[in-house]
Amino acid sequence: MEETIVKNPLGTESIGQLLKKFAVPSIIAMLVSALYNIVDQFFIGRSVGELGNAATNIAFPLSISCIAIALMFGIGGASAFNLAMGRKRKEEAAYFLGNSVMMILICGVLLCLITQLFLEPMLRFFGSPENVLGYAKVYTRITSLGFPFLILAAGGGHLIRADGNPRFAMICNLVGAAVNTVLDALFVFGFHWGMAGAAAATIIGQVLSGVMAIHYLRHCRTIELTKEHLKIRWQYVKRVLSLGAAPCTNQIAMMVVQIVLNKSLAYYGALSIYGEAIPLACAGIIMKVNQVFFSFPIGISQGLQPIVSFNYGAENYLRVKKAYLKAIAYGFGIAIFAFLMFQLLPRQIISIFGDGSAEYYKFAVSYFRIFLFFTFLNVIQPITSNFFTAIGKPTKGMFLSLTRQIIFLLPLIIGLPMLIGIDGILYAGPIADFMAGVTAIVMAVKELKTTRYTEALPDNPQ
Repeated sequence: MEETIVKNPLGTESIGQLLKKFAVPSIIAMLVSALYNIVDQFFIGRSVGELGNAATNIAFPLSISCIAIALMFGIGGASAFNLAMGRKRKEEAAYFLGNSVMMILICGVLLCLITQLFLEPMLRFFGSPENVLGYAKVYTRITSLGFPFLILAAGGGHLIRADGNPRFAMICNLVGAAVNTVLDALFVFGFHWGMAGAAAATIIGQVLSGVMAIHYLRHCRTIELTKEHLKIRWQYVKRVLSLGAAPCTNQIAMMVVQIVLNKSLAYYGALSIYGEAIPLACAGIIMKVNQVFFSFPIGISQGLQPIVSFNYGAENYLRVKKAYLKAIAYGFGIAIFAFLMFQLLPRQIISIFGDGSAEYYKFAVSYFRIFLFFTFLNVIQPITSNFFTAIGKPTKGMFLSLTRQIIFLLPLIIGLPMLIGIDGILYAGPIADFMAGVTAIVMAVKELKTTRYTEALPDNPQ
């Protein structure tokens, strides 16, 4: 154990420096991922309008599906890899990495084929009104071709960070986002290709990021990945699935909630002064803006993962505790800033994505201020869920990942509008956020009160 700690900076460097080293590139990578959606939303909103914005919201569950797969095999593979490295099982770690890469590729191709074959039924199921369906079909048919590369770039980034190179993972995403932004302007404003132009720009950026990830994983720093390690072996895939289940489940829960939310917004919107399209367009923009904020707690949780996994595997539990508490502190500070932005500047934010009617702005401002009221508590649940996954307790991580979306938010989205109409959807958000935050706090306190977290290894920097 001591030999491993000496050789690996995850066991020796200060927690603050390690979090900066791993979390900052992760945050930037997540911001870049959010930027893909924001950039498309900006150009589509300025060129196509409300119906185009609504169409991207309808297609959003498929993007969530891609991220779910990426997190399943990215975080799951990274956690298994770092836990094995902490226990000095280098050959086993290589199999975890290789099998994760192959599963990412297989699942990406399958999702692309399914989307191409069942596109229109899927979009209708996601809640698309007739006046939005055409835009959604054009956009999704093209973007689905990039699903294997999107999943590889996102999932591969976790594996690259686990190998000790968060900077390269960040560069992969930055290159893709930069290309996407430039081509969006060219295709949408220059060539006037509308939805098709935005979609084409997106997949070109994703292909570049995915190719860069493949190139890196062929030349890892800490292990030598061979063809043998790429052969699918159930014992390794099973472990990766168990560790990646929590973040994947959280994304699947988000997808389910997004579908129900879209249907509810369209249904109750039609019964209100707003109509079907305005709630869908506003919610799509605001949830993607919220993704920008969420890039910080998710990036922090991803940066926390290799630190926690390695030190837990090396039985240095005090460093595990300190890393978790410092991550929560960083996330909470950022969340307070986001809360103030959402409460004080909602109209200014929504105006970035194009003009709208008085009803459009009224609903958007209400959605920002009510649905996202407990933004400052939202950091606790994702960081804590990933913490449990990183220490090899995926059941607890999975439960926490389900709390906000499935256990609390979904029933509220269904039930509250029956009582108070479309406003019930708005109030479902803060209630679910509060309950999920309290649940995460209780579980974290219980875990950290165990005796193992009160003892440190001797002569080990904290």
